[in-house]
Amino acid sequence: MKGKFITFEGGEGVGKTTQLRMIREYLDQKGVDAVFLREPGGNAISEKIRAVILDRANDAMTGMCEAMLYSAARAQLCEEVIRPALEEGKLVVCDRFIDSTFAYQGVARGLGSEKIDTLNKLACSDIMPDLTVFLDLEPTLAFERKGGADADDRLEQEGMDFHIKVYEGYKLACQIHGDRIVDIDCSSEAEVTHRKIVDALIQRGILDR
Repeated sequence: MKGKFITFEGGEGVGKTTQLRMIREYLDQKGVDAVFLREPGGNAISEKIRAVILDRANDAMTGMCEAMLYSAARAQLCEEVIRPALEEGKLVVCDRFIDSTFAYQGVARGLGSEKIDTLNKLACSDIMPDLTVFLDLEPTLAFERKGGADADDRLEQEGMDFHIKVYEGYKLACQIHGDRIVDIDCSSEAEVTHRKIVDALIQRGILDR
């Protein structure tokens, strides 16, 4: 595939929305043809699956059901949107991807890496990120900065113990996939974090200087 695929990862409240907005503005200024997506979502079918996953009424959902729903949404996104965009030579930027499933369902839900790896391979086929940006901020600090959990988001409403496990899952992913994941300390001002991200994209050959 001719295009490049980068993903943004991190726990709740780390500032992904802000950083994605800033990188979109940066790419627009540089004239880079980029497609911005989110997971779960990015197309009509996957957005419907997203609504089911995050609905607080579904608090009886099992970890495996949750993981399989994420994978179903991902499978649709990969074939309907990501693959065609990459084949057209575009830069694809996605808010969350396979590492979220590893951290949230594999580690925090206790499903383990083997099951998650199988689901991800089924959903993604040969589509893998060229680079993953992990926005690194401990969950206690992230929720403090965010101003608390979103009352309408089932996953944000999980207890702090859960979010600490998610964070540990991400740090483990950074160790396992250090060639692909760049760990960005995002405890400073947003502009400082943005500069770190741009530098990482340039150093890894995703963007030109």
